[in-house]
Amino acid sequence: MQIKAFRGYRPCKDRIARVASRPYDVLTTAEARQEAAGNSYSFLNVTKPEITFPDGTDPDSPDIYRAAAANFQALIDNGTFVRDEHECLYIYELSADGKPRTGIVAAAAVEDYLAGRIRKHELTRFDKEADRAHHIRTTLLNVEPVMFAYRYDRRIDGLVNSVKSAQPEYEFVDADSVQHRFWIVEEPETLEAIIRAFAGIPATYVADGHHRTAAAAIVSRELDREGRHNGAGPGHNYFLAAHFPDNELEILDYNRLVADLNGLEPDEFLRELAPLFAVDRMGNQPVRPKQRGVTGMYLAGTWYRLSARSGTYDPDDTMSALGVSILSDLILEPVLGIRDQRTDPRIVYVGGARGTAELQNRVDSGEMAVAFTLYPVSVQELMTIADSGRIMPPKATWFEPKLRSGLVVYSLKG
Repeated sequence: MQIKAFRGYRPCKDRIARVASRPYDVLTTAEARQEAAGNSYSFLNVTKPEITFPDGTDPDSPDIYRAAAANFQALIDNGTFVRDEHECLYIYELSADGKPRTGIVAAAAVEDYLAGRIRKHELTRFDKEADRAHHIRTTLLNVEPVMFAYRYDRRIDGLVNSVKSAQPEYEFVDADSVQHRFWIVEEPETLEAIIRAFAGIPATYVADGHHRTAAAAIVSRELDREGRHNGAGPGHNYFLAAHFPDNELEILDYNRLVADLNGLEPDEFLRELAPLFAVDRMGNQPVRPKQRGVTGMYLAGTWYRLSARSGTYDPDDTMSALGVSILSDLILEPVLGIRDQRTDPRIVYVGGARGTAELQNRVDSGEMAVAFTLYPVSVQELMTIADSGRIMPPKATWFEPKLRSGLVVYSLKG
């Protein structure tokens, strides 16, 4: 795999905790507006620039994307962000519940993505691809790293640990009690050793950030094809990524809400499910599946455990046995009529970190008709599916803890 050192833009030490923000796609506009309130340093002003506009502003307006560029330039002008003098790699450690996860932040090659060496495992939504492509196209920046997984490699682990033996450049604890530590790698021999070790890795896997990866490739090809680099340099053929070994990653469930029952009443819907699932009524006890073949459902004020009946899926086929596949194949498409999860506005995705309360509240309020909780995909299942070239439905995986945005920014200008 090709990775590249780069001259990152980074916050000054004394402002890092105020700059660092949650990723753009885990917060609604209202939540981001509230989280950034009173903090002009918050990186949400760059990743979700709509929060700096009045309510009701068209989120797809070109002014929104121009504001992202202007807001980042303001952070440079006031001394919050400075650019590293030399090309660097960066080591980023997140620790939650006493368990560290350590990644290498580098520029990844669009060429590797187009050639299938950077492997994807799920479908993307066109509107979200377009949003991030507009952001990159306008700012000529990658403001948040994609999260990649790679199969554990002893050489890389040794190099990373040698860097971590020094004092980190940044160290802070966020509002979710996750500790973040960040090191700068600029010593030429260490840089060369890490890059050379990665050259022996046959593939990396998109863990979190399919839309950002696809958007980076879209903009790169546009700039190559049209020759309108608008100030972009050779750096437009790379994008920002944080690479983590597979043995340190864990995937949570990624759950679903659906706005209606496709014309069915709740009792009719339950009758439709009965031939496909053993349906157990659980009352007010939330269901978070602990085994394959089981799906949780909240409908009309009641939780149900749905156990797929024998013969409805192939337990020996990794793809068929996934919770997201069982839901899609047995319920979403044939019963609820959701044939394209990338474009159908009736389906909403909720990360497992938010728990079951949000699912329940949104059904109880009448906003949604039904909620489903899923058995999570494992990292090894993700890699197996990606290696086979098969694709899961959108939003199949939710990784925790989330990378903080704003620790380093990559410029397409090189």
